[in-house]
Amino acid sequence: MAEVRPFRAWRPAQGLAERIAALPYDVVNGKEAREETRREPFSFLAVDRPETQFEEENMDVTEDRVYERAGTLLRQWMKEGSLQQEAEPCYYIYELEWQGRVQTGIAACVSVDDYLNGVIRRHENTRSDKEEDRTRHVRACEAQTGPVFLAYRAAKAVTTVTERCRREACLYDFASPDGISHRVWRIGRKEDIRAVHEAFEKVERLYIADGHHRCASAVRVAQECRRRCPDYTGEEPFNFILSVLFPDDQLTILEYNRVIRDLNGLTPQEFLRKIEEIFEITPEEGPYRPERKGRFGLYLQKKWYRLVRKPEIGEQYGKAGTAGDSLRKPDPVRELDVAVLQRMILEPVLGITDPRTDERIDFVGGIRGLKELERRCEQDCAAAFSLYPTSIGELFSVADAGLLMPPKSTWFEPKLRSGLFIHSLKDEEDVHADILHHMEKE
Repeated sequence: MAEVRPFRAWRPAQGLAERIAALPYDVVNGKEAREETRREPFSFLAVDRPETQFEEENMDVTEDRVYERAGTLLRQWMKEGSLQQEAEPCYYIYELEWQGRVQTGIAACVSVDDYLNGVIRRHENTRSDKEEDRTRHVRACEAQTGPVFLAYRAAKAVTTVTERCRREACLYDFASPDGISHRVWRIGRKEDIRAVHEAFEKVERLYIADGHHRCASAVRVAQECRRRCPDYTGEEPFNFILSVLFPDDQLTILEYNRVIRDLNGLTPQEFLRKIEEIFEITPEEGPYRPERKGRFGLYLQKKWYRLVRKPEIGEQYGKAGTAGDSLRKPDPVRELDVAVLQRMILEPVLGITDPRTDERIDFVGGIRGLKELERRCEQDCAAAFSLYPTSIGELFSVADAGLLMPPKSTWFEPKLRSGLFIHSLKDEEDVHADILHHMEKE
């Protein structure tokens, strides 16, 4: 069962939450991060993307000095009081409202051991370079600065507490520049803390919705700390992972579309003839977003098409079947639209065998819209595919089976903001002593 702990967050001082709260480091590019930190110097991207604090725009962002700047700036904000630490461990309600939909989560710390023993389930592989980047960032900051987005099957006991606490005054209430409303409440009464903890003890599994690299890096740092401190008790802050946990019935997943740089030596006409062997192709008058599972949009030479798999094309297409296939349980990964597209077009027709490493494919989150697919095809790509979103039920099925989705299968929206909650990996006395030590050195 899940171990979900209250914690003493470092969080923005009153009046600074709106200025500090920032999109996750990995959903903005370098140019966007620089523009945002110029617009708002208090943006937490200054810490999460510390290369923005240097004048050289084409610098090597993996240099030690870049990560050191993140730690220095974070400690400076702590010392100056821009970030303040909660007096006692507590939970927080973090509510986001977007396009009329509200999702209400619990900000807390979850157990590293729950990740290691499978209570916390993942559905994606991590890339070693991205995991190393966040690991170095956590080391330099001695803190986890961006929460992992976790999902769980809705539990009435958690909802009861959040509904009661949401009647009280907010800690923060603001709208970010993208129009998303953010509200935060503290859950600080002992009876409420106990109720939340006991409710999650009855939750069998947690699922990483977004933040696989943040989670993996937190675990990696924890294991490093454990090796250095073999007599650790398990209660040290490094044994826990900063998270926000949301019930599954409130979550919105957008599509994760694909753009392709070239047609693998085929002319557009040859490419269409190839996929016409598998799909019924219907021209569309304008941008086409699939209205249900099993359909795909194709943008090619400034025209949109609807692709529907021909009835006679079975699930085994693109992979040799065996006599025992009909007796096996359905594979939840093969049934994903992103997997069907990979198996039936991207690999056999376009020669993209590994979408994780092939530079000929790129991924565009649904939040950027279909116009972004058109723009990419005008700029640097030959074709684009629009997909129907993966469902939260599909995510749970894949994770429960111990399997992994193809890369970039889900885009959760709205995105959690970084900088609202920070989990220090040191005890209180160590943190304050360390701040003074680092500031004296500087």
